[in-house]
Amino acid sequence: MTTSTTAVSPYVRELSATLLTRSGELGAELAELIKATDSRYRDEHVVTTEDLVRSCSDNIEMIFCALAGLPSPATEGPRETGRRRAEQGMPLAVTLRGYRIGGRFVWNVLVRHSDRSVAARDALLQAAEVIWAVIDDYSESLSDAFRDAIADSARRDTQVRTAVLGSVLDGSLGDGPALWEAATVLGLPHQGTFLVVAAETRQAADEPLPRVEIALRSREVGSVWRLEADRQVGILSLPRESAVAPVCTQLSQLATGRVGVGQRFSALELAPQALRQARVACLAAAPDSRVVVRYEDEPAAILLASSPDAGTAFAQTVLGSVLAQPVADREVLLGTLRSWFAQGASTSAAAGQLFVHRNTVRYRLRRVEELTGRSLADPAAIGQFHLALEAIRIFGLDRAAT
Repeated sequence: MTTSTTAVSPYVRELSATLLTRSGELGAELAELIKATDSRYRDEHVVTTEDLVRSCSDNIEMIFCALAGLPSPATEGPRETGRRRAEQGMPLAVTLRGYRIGGRFVWNVLVRHSDRSVAARDALLQAAEVIWAVIDDYSESLSDAFRDAIADSARRDTQVRTAVLGSVLDGSLGDGPALWEAATVLGLPHQGTFLVVAAETRQAADEPLPRVEIALRSREVGSVWRLEADRQVGILSLPRESAVAPVCTQLSQLATGRVGVGQRFSALELAPQALRQARVACLAAAPDSRVVVRYEDEPAAILLASSPDAGTAFAQTVLGSVLAQPVADREVLLGTLRSWFAQGASTSAAAGQLFVHRNTVRYRLRRVEELTGRSLADPAAIGQFHLALEAIRIFGLDRAAT
C-alpha cells in the first residue's frame, strides 16, 4: 500500500485498533451485506460463504491495521482475492463493487462505534480521505492481480488447446475415446464436415489469417488454430458441405500470404492426411501471393509442389535455357508463353492480350522452341512446357535467376 496514514488522528487509530479485534465478526456481517446486494455472491458454486467471509474479514483486518498504524497482518490481501475471484469466474466489476461496499461498511462501522462527539466527528471526517485512498489502493492491487490471473488462464488455455490440436493433427490419438475427448476440448464435433487450412507466415509471430476465428464464426464455422514457425494451421468445422466455397472466399479476403486447403473430410481421425494436403496446396500457390489453393482444384500444381526438388529439376530441364537468358529477354519469352497457354494456344488472342502484333508472338514462340529444342506442335512438348511454367511460378525460379 502506498497511501500515507499520517493524517489519521490518535482517536481514529485507537478506535481502529479496538475494532480490529472484531474483524471476524465484522467480516461475516459485511459478507451478508454483499450477498444481499448482488445475487452472484449467493451462488455457492461460484463463491462459497466461507470464502466470502474469509476475504471480508482479512480485508477489514488489513484496513483497520492500516488506520491503527499497525503492521499489515499475514492474511489474504487484495491481490490474492483478485486472483481467486478471476479463477472463480466472478466479473471484475462485481468484485470491485464488493470492495466499494466494504469501504462504506468500514466507514459506517467507525461512525457507529464512535462517541458521536464533535471531536470524534471531525477526526472521522479527517480520516475519510485516507480510508477511501486505502480502498483505492487495494482496488488497484486487486484489479492488477485479477487481470494477471485472466491473462495466465488464457495462456494456459491456449497452450492446452494448441497441444491438443497438435495431437489431432499428427494422428497420435488414434480414432478412439482419446480423439473424442480432444474434440470436446477443442469445441469440435466428433463427426461432421471438416477442412484443414495451412496459411504461410511471412514474418515470425505474424498471423497470416488475422482474426480468422472470429470471422469464420460469423458464418457459423467453428475453428481452432495454432501458429507455427512458418505456418498458421487450423481445423474448420463447417455447418454444411456447401459452405466450403464461401469459406475459401472468406479466407482469401483475410489472407496476407498464400493459403492451402486440404480436401473435405468427415471424421477427425483423417485430419493428419488433410494437413499434409493443405501444406502442399499452400506451396502450390505462387510465392508472395495471397491466393487460396484447394488441394483438389490444381492437380498439376499440387503434383509439382509435392516434390519441390523434382519440380525444380523438371523446370530446368525443359525451360532452363530460357531461364538463362538476360532478365528482359527471359521475362518477354516466359510472359508470351504464359499468355499463349492462357488464351488456349491462340496466337491472335495472345497478341491482343500482350498488345503486340501476332507475328511478334510467333517470333517469340519460335525463339522458345529454338532455345529448348522442343516444338509447340508436339502435344508432349506442350504438356512439358505447361508443367515447367507451373514449376517456375510455384518455386519462383524466374526470380531466383535474376
